Amino acid sequence: MRRRGVILTALGLIAAGGLALGNTPAAQAAVACKVTYTAGQWQGGMSANLSIQNLGDALSNWTLTFTFPDSGQKVTQGWSAAWSQSGSTVTATALDWNKSLSTGGSTSIGFNGSWSGGNPAPTDFTLNGVACNGSTPSQSPSASPSPSRSPSPSPSPSPSPSPSPSTSPSTGAAPKLKVSGNKIVNAATGTPYRLLGVNRSGGEFMCVQGRGIWDGPVDNAAIDAMKAWNVRAVRVPLNEECWLGLGNIQSSYGGAAYQNEVKAYVDRLVAKGITPIVEMHWNYGQYTGNSSGCSDVHASCQKPMPDAQYAPQFWTGVANAFKGRDEVVFDLFNEPYPERATGSAASGWACWRDGGTCSGIPYQVAGFQSLVNAVRATGATNIIMLGGLAYSNDLSQWLQYKPTDSRNNLAAAWHVYNFNSCVSASCWDSQLAPVAAQVPLVAGEIGENTCSHGFIDQVMNWFDAKGASYLGWTWNTWDCSTGPSLISDYNGTPTAFGAGLRARLLSS
Repeated sequence: MRRRGVILTALGLIAAGGLALGNTPAAQAAVACKVTYTAGQWQGGMSANLSIQNLGDALSNWTLTFTFPDSGQKVTQGWSAAWSQSGSTVTATALDWNKSLSTGGSTSIGFNGSWSGGNPAPTDFTLNGVACNGSTPSQSPSASPSPSRSPSPSPSPSPSPSPSPSTSPSTGAAPKLKVSGNKIVNAATGTPYRLLGVNRSGGEFMCVQGRGIWDGPVDNAAIDAMKAWNVRAVRVPLNEECWLGLGNIQSSYGGAAYQNEVKAYVDRLVAKGITPIVEMHWNYGQYTGNSSGCSDVHASCQKPMPDAQYAPQFWTGVANAFKGRDEVVFDLFNEPYPERATGSAASGWACWRDGGTCSGIPYQVAGFQSLVNAVRATGATNIIMLGGLAYSNDLSQWLQYKPTDSRNNLAAAWHVYNFNSCVSASCWDSQLAPVAAQVPLVAGEIGENTCSHGFIDQVMNWFDAKGASYLGWTWNTWDCSTGPSLISDYNGTPTAFGAGLRARLLSS
């Protein structure tokens, strides 16, 4: 049974009283607050985000309290505050990094929870003991029912500060982008710009399977459904053979037909204020070695590296199609895993950068240096993303093997699922943080196979703290048996997994 989520705005303007500041007893802060409560729910579960805005005097600390209307409502996991519950009363206490709230300042916190019986929205928010009054509930899209599965055991998410400022493309076309230091910025204003959004799978597999070009609608209405989630970037996986129109691809789905469809979709995304990330997902080349996805020479599965025969031609074509349009980002290859073929990380990284003859890979490899060169040879100045080893989950030597770029416009791409190797905050601190300190870091795919979002919540917390970017896999109406799916229909109804990303995007 589908149930609707709730958006609740509680506004209270209190003239006096509340928290004492400083050492002088007479120095009282006038507390006034606005709390926006956004919740998505499914049978037995929920995910909520709360935005707390201080409309009174500056606060040096704060505690938010509210009461669940139903005795079956429970907080099971929270972030960006210290959460506790006694009976139906819930308390969220500020952490060190977000305890100070200036006048007009705001902070976002949230929690995952469970419910039985009913799941009405709380209405009695108080900040430092002073009520935020005048609430008026309204409705928001819901998460669709999904089979309940416990998320993989993992540590509680670490607190993270509010995301760094970014230019939101809520109106107008998407901005031109460039790299500045370790940030992606709006090329016109220099404002930091985070690529927060989703993947839109289909362009990598439908045509090579002879079934069309897209998996589901990619029209303006479908893009508007993404915008309702506050999606700012969409990664579009492509197929090398389909773009080039090679002989094994039906002419109605390949070559010019495919290219025109991709260009038209990119145009629609840009016009709607969304940054497109075009990416080569599947490529030509037979590989049957360690971790092989298929024995097919054609672009019908993930190969360990791009091929030297067609990949430079693919990227020359894509770069020519979008050069002069720096609102489009290039992601050179989905998930490299050359180390599994070559036998070691050292030889894998060398193959990653330099290509050529790589041990264990029968075809000639296009290293990422050659592909960066191919893009720049066209005159294209677009940002280029590069994933690391181990299906883009390993960035341990990314900085050491980073290709040279005449435009100094490279970003590191990273993928993570709960079943990968680098899945803990300690790994992220040791392996990702040094990369994020020098170049923009983009988690091009985040996901989990639990039908929930406890794991990606931790990932998003860590990336929010760094002001880095992330995109959920995937905006397709699949289910847990085929891979993580954010939606149950193309109107944007979130699955239990998608509810976590949706809530975070809406609060960003």
